[in-house]
Amino acid sequence: MRRDLFPTLRRIGKKDDGGLVGLEIDADSVAAAEVRSNGTVQLLASGVGPLAPGAVADGEVVDADAVAEALRSLFSAHGLSPKVRLGIANQRVVVRTLRLPMIEDPEELATAVRFAAQEQIPMPIDEAILDHRVVGGAPANEGAAPQIDVVVVAARRPMISAWLETLRKAGLEPAGIDLSAFGLIRALGELPEAAPMDEATPAKPTASTLYCNVGEVTNLAIARGRSCLFTRVSPVGLDDIVTSLAGSTGLSREHARQWLSHVGLAQPPEALEGDPEMIGRTRMALENGASALLDELRLSLDFYGAQEGAAPVERIVLSGPGSILPGLSEWMQPTLGLPIATARPDALSGLDAAAGARLTLPYGLALEE
Repeated sequence: MRRDLFPTLRRIGKKDDGGLVGLEIDADSVAAAEVRSNGTVQLLASGVGPLAPGAVADGEVVDADAVAEALRSLFSAHGLSPKVRLGIANQRVVVRTLRLPMIEDPEELATAVRFAAQEQIPMPIDEAILDHRVVGGAPANEGAAPQIDVVVVAARRPMISAWLETLRKAGLEPAGIDLSAFGLIRALGELPEAAPMDEATPAKPTASTLYCNVGEVTNLAIARGRSCLFTRVSPVGLDDIVTSLAGSTGLSREHARQWLSHVGLAQPPEALEGDPEMIGRTRMALENGASALLDELRLSLDFYGAQEGAAPVERIVLSGPGSILPGLSEWMQPTLGLPIATARPDALSGLDAAAGARLTLPYGLALEE
């Protein structure tokens, strides 16, 4: 059963014929994908719209009226259902993986998670909303009792409340709030295989995938199937590259994005058409941004790999607006030493590359687990 970061918002009862809209809001735009799941997954509608500068900063609402107006315009223009699941990704959301004794009773497990989280979550537990998911563990071995690994998500209550108030101001019906990384995994991850734990079967860490959604910020998630093993939000993202190029050249942000797409990292600068100075500045911004992203990926891989029982990462999957920059994956792959592929859901294949990349995360947020 699907569990949201704000589970009290889950809708109870028979589903109607309408779809559920996955919604992602960043500093520049709002993006929504409406999905109906009825045996098969159907994309009913989608859209991306602009957002007034400064309305959202660091993943939090600054100007609720401006965000609500952008949402009303987007949903009206594309005929989207008002039922939404919002993805959040900011520094006021904390994700930790805890190893606990095997506890089968859900209420007892929730109590144990809350108690253990007090030492792991850097915020007062009474001011936080907690959610958790069991993602694996270790069977009984050599006299040791079986254990489970639990991913715990904590979000500050005022931040969640501000988003809910904004959605309702826009006339929308919040059906849930979820971690953006979980939506990313649902959009691109394979269905998990059953892996029951018992005393006769030793734990075997199977390979996992690092998903990297390069947007305003970068969502990083390591998963095995649809089980999230590790996630973090990096402030390094496409917005940094756009801001750097716009600041050094005087270009508007939109023109800076166009130059980044034109220049890319795939061809030698001298093979490109256009002003050589502008091409050089654009390439420099791209290489600096890609190097910063590489550092973030290495940091995440090293931190995750140091965890007990970490499943080895066998590949990296890029998505999001930054993933369509020409040559980005090829530029990073030799340094990381892992195969890197750019992906988007089959349901978005009918859209152009930019729209499909931007809507990958919202699409995943709308999916049922």
